[in-house]
Amino acid sequence: MIGAEGIANVKWMVEGQWIEYAKEFGAMCFYLEHRFYGNSHPTPDLSVKNLIYLNSQQALADLAYFIQNINIEYKFSNNTKWIVFGGSYGGSLAAWMRIKYPHLVHGAVSTSGPLLAQIDFQEYFVVVANALKDYSQKCVDTIAEAYRELGILLRHVGSQQKIEKKFKLCDPIDPGHTKKLDISNLYETLADNFASIVQYNKDNRQSSQTLNITIENVCDILVDEKIGIPIDRLAYVSNMILNATKEKCLDYRYDKMIRELRNTTWTNEQAEGGRQWMYQTCTEFGFFQTSTAQPNLFSNNFPVNFFVQQCTDIFGPRYNIDLLNSAVTRTNILYGGLNLKVTNVVFVHGSIDPWHVLGITTSSNPQAPAIYIDGTAHCANMYPSSENDMPQLKKARIQIKNLIKEWLKNSYNIHTIV
Repeated sequence: MIGAEGIANVKWMVEGQWIEYAKEFGAMCFYLEHRFYGNSHPTPDLSVKNLIYLNSQQALADLAYFIQNINIEYKFSNNTKWIVFGGSYGGSLAAWMRIKYPHLVHGAVSTSGPLLAQIDFQEYFVVVANALKDYSQKCVDTIAEAYRELGILLRHVGSQQKIEKKFKLCDPIDPGHTKKLDISNLYETLADNFASIVQYNKDNRQSSQTLNITIENVCDILVDEKIGIPIDRLAYVSNMILNATKEKCLDYRYDKMIRELRNTTWTNEQAEGGRQWMYQTCTEFGFFQTSTAQPNLFSNNFPVNFFVQQCTDIFGPRYNIDLLNSAVTRTNILYGGLNLKVTNVVFVHGSIDPWHVLGITTSSNPQAPAIYIDGTAHCANMYPSSENDMPQLKKARIQIKNLIKEWLKNSYNIHTIV
């Protein structure tokens, strides 16, 4: 299992679909944490001069070095087959691992992995909006009206206090020169509530603090006129998520966010992955989830320039749009974008997961098939199964198992390493 942009949770060593596959094939399991994330601290701090050692190429090389040395340490035979698993960015790494190190990796299950680097990922919120719309058009109409009401209230100093109270803001709204960035951050934070709910809708995450908050829950609240006018319902949803995540108030101040992400110490709260992932998006991938394509729904307050400014404000003036353009171009040349030429890889995506837009969802190559699961969310096939899982999700898990079996069947005396 390939670790991604966070701590390697020990739960993955005892539960999840890959463990079920391992039991069936008699496999040994290893879970490798990504350098610079979680407890993996390869440098004294997270200064920019040290973060140059944080990138996907280095992560893949770490995996190769690990596999090669485990083969020696365990005295594995030449018949040993390594299968790599990963979800989200880890899913990207799984596919790229098979491309870059085919002599070490026999097969890869790439789940919800974005393979196309893209600066302005405006399609993300299109998928979010469509998922909400599929459940209820009135739900989407209410969000649009709530954002319109929010915009009106924000224009008047007298009514800004109402917003502070409704949304439990941690700080009063600053009418000074940073107000525009604060407001952009507020809009993006509120939009992210919907993004998170859609992306992880009913995915069976046992550790999720918002496990029981689904598209249905949120939309039922948004159309309930007894709660109040649309902006009151938007605030209700926001506060419900604050409670679920045990947050006392809504942090929206831009300068505070930047100050936290500038902190280079390992003891900082962001050190588990926030600063590091921001660095990778600014230097390799982009992936900025903008409001560009949905200005009438989530406002036009967080376009791509809002995120590019974060790169320069956090890491320095060198990390600008020119560097981003060249970095994204390089990444797509390096790995092939959506034009991968590879075998023994399966690409798995869910239709309501916005990240599927940057992944392979259809394939004419039987040696690198795509499984597109209608109605499921981000990495849903990786989590522990449930009797309430959709039939198509259950079917996908079986398809993946059969593919792994096919990859392994021609081997003699296999010691499969998952």
